[in-house]
Amino acid sequence: MKILVTGAAGFIGFHTSRALLAAGHEVLGIDNLNAYYDPRLKQARLDQLLADEKFQFHKLDLADTDDVLAVTAPWKPDAICHLAAQAGVRYSIDAPFAYARSNLLGHLTILELARTLGEGLRHLVYASSSSVYGEQSEVPFREENASEAPESLYAATKRSDELMTAAYSNLYAIPATGLRFFTVYGPWGRPDMAYWLFAERMMRGEAIKVFNHGEMERDFTYIDDIVQPLVRIIDDAPERGRHEVYNIGGSSPVKLMDMISSLEQAFGLEAVKEMLPMQPGDVTRTYANVDKLVRDYGYRPGISLDSGLRWFADWFRTWSAS
Repeated sequence: MKILVTGAAGFIGFHTSRALLAAGHEVLGIDNLNAYYDPRLKQARLDQLLADEKFQFHKLDLADTDDVLAVTAPWKPDAICHLAAQAGVRYSIDAPFAYARSNLLGHLTILELARTLGEGLRHLVYASSSSVYGEQSEVPFREENASEAPESLYAATKRSDELMTAAYSNLYAIPATGLRFFTVYGPWGRPDMAYWLFAERMMRGEAIKVFNHGEMERDFTYIDDIVQPLVRIIDDAPERGRHEVYNIGGSSPVKLMDMISSLEQAFGLEAVKEMLPMQPGDVTRTYANVDKLVRDYGYRPGISLDSGLRWFADWFRTWSAS
């Protein structure tokens, strides 16, 4: 198949593009290569993808709708994997318009592309987020749980993406699937995430910032446990007009202090810990119920946090020395 991957130089986009290429698909990647985090990391991911002749790349901002449609519509992708977004809960407090531009207008551009492609499009798959659940008292989080009280603007934009997709799917019979990712980590990851920030500070001998005094839990999900089902989902061809949303996570939440302990073991270092209060926009825990994904796609996450962090540590030492 011919598959459009937005955010191809990002963490999940890179791993997904690589898996799709390995499966024999043609991939057209789009990314604006912004400086939210080190562009050198994004370029290094992209360089690996460009080594495959089945991969094409265009540097584009999804908010520039006409430019995006001019490149992508004539290519006529069979499927779209829309992973581009302005990420980060805390940054959305400081730069709200970046989220409106990327996550709302950019998502609308992809919906317009899907409408333009019509029946030639087998499937639109897009990234949502566990953050849409906000601060839930009922765990694990189920797709039918209320998601109308976001704790951050980032979460609000991702929930808005789901609602916009539902509308387009109904109006234009677009087969679409949204995936609520839960704390994805691993090699080639995102430098703004806690496990990466902790690793950097530990290696420099600096204190790590532990928010809410460590009283937090996250449903950590290793990148392979995201990409393998994602490739299967992209390859699916749901009935036209069907829009589904799925949780995709490890379904095994870990306490923040236990994650730090695992990271210390992976690096062979003891972290100096600075205990701090809760940050605005954060939630105390996430926990995915994945029964729906198991039922429809046979999802089985299999990588433990201890193993995943060891593999991340091995990669991170090499990356840091480069």
